[in-house]
Amino acid sequence: MSDRFIVLSGCSGGGKSTLLEALRQRGHAVVEEPGRRIVQQELATGGSALPWQDLAAFARRAIDMALADRGTMQDHPGLVFFDRGLIDAASALEAHSGEPALASLAAEHRYNRLVFLTPPWPEIYAGDPERRHGFDAAVAEYERLKSVYPSLGYEAIILPKVTVAERADFVLRRLS
Repeated sequence: MSDRFIVLSGCSGGGKSTLLEALRQRGHAVVEEPGRRIVQQELATGGSALPWQDLAAFARRAIDMALADRGTMQDHPGLVFFDRGLIDAASALEAHSGEPALASLAAEHRYNRLVFLTPPWPEIYAGDPERRHGFDAAVAEYERLKSVYPSLGYEAIILPKVTVAERADFVLRRLS
């Protein structure tokens, strides 16, 4: 199962969601970012598990959602592309609170050994009501993730700064 689960991670605002949509249009199963779904829910209900309000609660919810997403997709027969996921959430929780979540979760719930990282790309970065942090914070997150994934035995592949279609081709070529 873990070989079929592909993670798209990296810099916030680096084009992950756009790439995910391109992969969906090509017939692949995709799972949208837990963090964005949580922010949408929290904003709609007046909740406080928001990264700018209570990062630890936000990360714990993202871990729970990522685990549920994996369970939902376990019987899907083909490739499944995840926009972020469990390791990103556990890494954020550990970096913020020191709570040791990453090693045990990462060992028990593996993804494909190839992880695709979107690099910082200031020309396409944009904040929005759900992405309130600045570009510097996005770059710091990218640098953390760029070291976290290899430390857990993953091969981090930096995506080229090319068109969405070329990025999708690149990912699919690397996986074949």
